[in-house]
Amino acid sequence: MFERLSRQPDDPLLALIGIFKADPRTDKVDLGVGVYRDEAGHSPIFRAVKAAEQRIWASQDSKAYVAPEGDQGFLDLLWTMVGGKASPVHAAGVQTPGGSGALRLAADLIRQAGTGRIWLGLPSWPNHAGIFAAAGLAIETYPYFDVPSQTLLLDGMLEALQRAQPGDAVLLHASCHNPTGAPLGAADWARITDVIATRGLVPLIDSAYQGFGAGFEGDVAGLRALVAAIPEALVAVSCSKSFGLYRERTGALFAVAGTTAAVETARSNLVAIARTSYSMPPDHGSAIVKTILGTPELYDDWRAELESMRQRLASLRRSFAEALGGRWSNSLAIGKQEGMFSLLPLTPAEVMTLREKHGVYMPTSGRINVAGLKLSDVTRVAGLFKAI
Repeated sequence: MFERLSRQPDDPLLALIGIFKADPRTDKVDLGVGVYRDEAGHSPIFRAVKAAEQRIWASQDSKAYVAPEGDQGFLDLLWTMVGGKASPVHAAGVQTPGGSGALRLAADLIRQAGTGRIWLGLPSWPNHAGIFAAAGLAIETYPYFDVPSQTLLLDGMLEALQRAQPGDAVLLHASCHNPTGAPLGAADWARITDVIATRGLVPLIDSAYQGFGAGFEGDVAGLRALVAAIPEALVAVSCSKSFGLYRERTGALFAVAGTTAAVETARSNLVAIARTSYSMPPDHGSAIVKTILGTPELYDDWRAELESMRQRLASLRRSFAEALGGRWSNSLAIGKQEGMFSLLPLTPAEVMTLREKHGVYMPTSGRINVAGLKLSDVTRVAGLFKAI
């Protein structure tokens, strides 16, 4: 059987980890893999996460399975975080192995219940298309961002979505767009909501960076306004970034609608899909999140540390944009973008020159992880970008 298979190429972004690690240069810079790093280049564990794990270790008395839909306490607290305490909608959640697991579960539900088609903005996180295609969805695209001018293409996006058919799904980023960092303002969300409502579309909102962009509440303001104004939505939540739980694979998918009966029907189908995939979700990461969200002193400390990370990213962006000067026609836009990523107008050849000659690593797409910079390296790295 294996002889009939073809060797698949390595994921270029994940392969970059090994290439960077093997580089002996002491001044190398990793702007590739999307994890938060501090000024020392380390991906830290939140203080609140450590404290929560200690509490779990002391109190946990079983490793039996959790329910197929996951820990209900975790799901309730997580939806309150994302949807808000006074959310006017009904939501039913299913705990998943990370945000990617939530997206795949959503894709399977869309294929099973809807038109089997999803609209994806370009550019987007590369794995979005892979997940949707693997689930058997037909993928249509809309323009989202122009790389050379570093501008949002909202009019083009809305024009494309006018061609979508009722029941089609549309993928939206809640905040901190990956890979561009280009934010949607309140007016932009209102226009998108109007088109989705008019065309009868079902949004799948990917919320992976709450707290890293416009602030903890600001990063979900558009999401909340959208789901309150339409009949149905799906919201995929990742805890990897906001809680630093990358390797714990902690996430959830929420079905959102106007009635309890509608969301419970959706949840029953999601549980059935999950049962034939991973069967039961992992528990440790969700136990950490539940402990933090349900313990006032841990919650306050977590929010404070998350805010300090957000401010560091914003400061890095401003410094880097200023240091780039007029390298591109709209380099200063990088300082106004949000979250960890920006997509720069670099050619693959320029990316390889930066890698081979200067030890600056990033994907050939030109996507950089701003958190991979150190303030002490900004001037030097910007100078290398300006010199190529």
